[in-house]
Amino acid sequence: MRSKQPATSAAQTAEIALFPLNAVLYPGGPLPLRIFEPRYVDMVRRCMREDSPFGVVLILAGPEAGGAIESTAPVGTSARIVDFYPLSDGLLGIYCLGGRKFRLLRRWQQSDGLNLGEVLWLPDEPAMELPAEYQHLGRLMSKVLPELGELYEAVEKRVEDAAWVGYRLAEILPVSLSDKQNWLELDDPVERLTLLSPLIRRDVT
Repeated sequence: MRSKQPATSAAQTAEIALFPLNAVLYPGGPLPLRIFEPRYVDMVRRCMREDSPFGVVLILAGPEAGGAIESTAPVGTSARIVDFYPLSDGLLGIYCLGGRKFRLLRRWQQSDGLNLGEVLWLPDEPAMELPAEYQHLGRLMSKVLPELGELYEAVEKRVEDAAWVGYRLAEILPVSLSDKQNWLELDDPVERLTLLSPLIRRDVT
């Protein structure tokens, strides 16, 4: 497995390990995982040894564990391991943070079943102050995230940033994975907030 660090060039491609999941990871978001399949144990070891990320993509068809993945979403997010720990059941637990979005150009499997992909790193969304009409969403994030406990302790708090607020709101809302994926694929922070805002009652912010 070859891995390259994401750079500032929007045109850079890389070959990275993939971890297809029934979940959507956003840049800057938390991702705790239980690792039990040998292919992923080996992946984690290599990522930690090389200080390299792996890619998370939403499964569209196929099992999350065991068999071959039939199809995934075209856009995913890199994940970097920031902590690991033994779980009470003897399995390995890892805590990751979302990095940069990518477009999956092609995907294949190694002989051990590990999915690899050639990815195109997508440009970071522009830093943008939270518009006045969405300030209530920033206040909501300030209130809610501390109540979610350890999951968000390592997540950087940027409640005045439009992209950050949209990502955090998108990941905690109890909506369909297809909606979460659609929000991930947007490249305009304000457009994302425009879609999310009607789902939040003003009296809870």
